[in-house]
Amino acid sequence: MTQKPDNIDTPQGLAFVIAAYFLWGFLPLYMKALSHVPAAEVVAHRVVWSVPVAALVLIALKRTKELREALGNPRMLAQAGLTAALISVNWGIYIWAIGNGQALEAALGYYINPLFSIALGAVLLGERLNRTQMLAIGFAAAAVVILTFDAGRLPLVALALMFTWGFYAYFKKSLPIGPNQGFLLEVLILSPFALAYMVYLSVTGQAVFLTMPGTTVLLLCAGVVTSVPLMLYANGAKGVRMSTVGILQYIAPSMIFLIAVFVFNEPFGGMRVYAFPLIWLALVIYTFPMLRAWKRA
Repeated sequence: MTQKPDNIDTPQGLAFVIAAYFLWGFLPLYMKALSHVPAAEVVAHRVVWSVPVAALVLIALKRTKELREALGNPRMLAQAGLTAALISVNWGIYIWAIGNGQALEAALGYYINPLFSIALGAVLLGERLNRTQMLAIGFAAAAVVILTFDAGRLPLVALALMFTWGFYAYFKKSLPIGPNQGFLLEVLILSPFALAYMVYLSVTGQAVFLTMPGTTVLLLCAGVVTSVPLMLYANGAKGVRMSTVGILQYIAPSMIFLIAVFVFNEPFGGMRVYAFPLIWLALVIYTFPMLRAWKRA
């Protein structure tokens, strides 16, 4: 009896997914170079310049038919509009966080996101949590309480990134279109608003684009920086088991954490010394059963 392709880790699938997570891990360095540009303007350029990149990929793969059908389907457009709104808000918060010395909070948000997805499945889909998952969620919640107590406020950046990405992934699952087509559909929906905002900035003299050569090049490349890892991940995930994806997804927040501490010199003291190890313990507890299943397979 042959094994189904989606139950094995193919070399190509692993390479694509690992490459995507490493690119996301290095993204703070790129966004830090754009820290002098307002986050909303960076988001607008990420949207606009992603359209030609994603379109060229679909044309090369000869997969435009599904996109054309989606553009004529009001229900699918509404669903894609929701996911597009969530991902654009997520991008804006992330860009603002990197530019304002909050990269550690961004890393925290993406660390706890898998545990939030488990809780989301339990609340919205009625999925039962086992003891291991409940324990992991408990440790993550304790870390958030510690950080809240230490700062005198909720870690809003981390929670906002967690909520927007978690709900984006949740609603993205119900979008009945391929991942590459879905991404292009999302940026097509967002592009009129992004273009209008770019025109407004230009007319009012607030645009940073075209005022500095280096910044202009970085903004023009935002489409490649945005599209390539998303498409690598979307295509690689088809050739990798879900348990493997669950383990590999910690590459990006771990890299963000290291860059925040050792490159951006963000302070890692106070209660963070206790909160982050709690998060890592929660992730070990969450990941251990997947590692056992991986070893058995």
